[in-house]
Parts: sequence; C-alpha cells; structure tokens
Amino acid sequence: MNIIQQLEAEQVAALTKKKQNAFGPGDTVKVNVKVVEESFDEKTKQVKRRERIQAFEGVVLGRQGQGVNENFTVRKISYGEGVERIFPVCSPLVDSVEVLRRGRVRRAKLYYLKGLTGKKARIVERQDHKSGADEAVEKSA
Repeated sequence: MNIIQQLEAEQVAALTKKKQNAFGPGDTVKVNVKVVEESFDEKTKQVKRRERIQAFEGVVLGRQGQGVNENFTVRKISYGEGVERIFPVCSPLVDSVEVLRRGRVRRAKLYYLKGLTGKKARIVERQDHKSGADEAVEKSA
C-alpha cells in the first residue's frame, strides 16, 4: 500500500465515524441529505442560515470511484419524470443512508433502467437464503 492509499484510508476512517449500511446496485435506499438555506434579512442586515434534512428515496444505479472519491447514483421517479442524483459516500452533507430493499441484479451499473418505466423497471427483491441447519434450529425453537 503506497502513501496516498494510506492517507486516503485514514481520511475515510475519520469521515465515516458512523457505520454505514453496505449497499449496492439495485438496492432501494433512502438518503437523508442536509440542506442548507441561507437568506439575507434586510431589517437586521444579517444572513440567516437554516439547516434541515431532506430524504431522497430511489434505486441505486451504481457506485463509482474508491476511497474518499467514491460516489453512488440514485434514481427515482417524481411526478412521472425520472430524477437522478449523485451523492459522495464520505460527504458531510449526507446524513445517513438507509437500505429499504435489497435488489437482485446481475450487473454493476443499471443504466438500462433509464429507458424503462412501470413494471418493466421493477427489480426483484433479493432473498437471503438460510442454510438447512439454521432452519432446523428455528423450527425447534
């Protein structure tokens, strides 16, 4: 591991204090983003700054990059129009990423979903299979 990779690993560890759920392409996620609104008040001549958290829920199309430079693209349909947004994984503006559904896909980039709508754009939910021993333990309990 060279020096640049070591420095990037330290930065990622410092930026990601909270544990993030592992997610990948095909997963439906809810990304909570900090939105900062600034307005200038004419009366008091001050800049008012408000922060709020806004949710963006959609399907992960893919992840790009690695380390500090890693991004992921989320797509949702809003009022019949497709909306995509790219989020940095290590950004302080991304408050949290919550996985709602795990999708079963066979490719790393799901750009083909851009041309599909309705039932054609559905992704099958991934079922995590348990081994026979786990099922026997559950039946006996």
